[in-house]
Amino acid sequence: MAQNPTAAKVAALIKEPIEGLGLRLWTVKFVKEGASWYLRVFIDSDDGIGIDQCVEVSHLIDPIIDEADPIAVSYCLEVCSPGLERELTEDWHFERYIGAPVTVKLIRPRDNKREFKGELKKYDGSVTVLCDGEELEFTKAELVSVRLDDADI
Repeated sequence: MAQNPTAAKVAALIKEPIEGLGLRLWTVKFVKEGASWYLRVFIDSDDGIGIDQCVEVSHLIDPIIDEADPIAVSYCLEVCSPGLERELTEDWHFERYIGAPVTVKLIRPRDNKREFKGELKKYDGSVTVLCDGEELEFTKAELVSVRLDDADI
């Protein structure tokens, strides 16, 4: 769940300019799919994100990234919303959504299950979820992902 070094470099470059628009940088992902590389920038705001904001951010950050040149390969830039069932990856994501319904997916099964649904109860580097009346604690090393379920964002 940790951000790769290229994504972290890009995030450091673009966070402040995005915040200057009154938006939040949710996360940055740099991934290879097939033969192509994608730089995905996820933005958020309290009022939601529309296509116009994605276009505005794309035009804002493209020259910043080009000038700094932190990526040695050809890639496609995508700017988008994290969506309603957003993945929680950063400490502040977990802290912000304490009390929200989540789905936890594990690398290895626990009690013959790899997926748990419940309420995010606590975050202190580990994730605690209330599932069927029982609080379950998961370390980040156990996790594939933690996503919001039907969150009212």
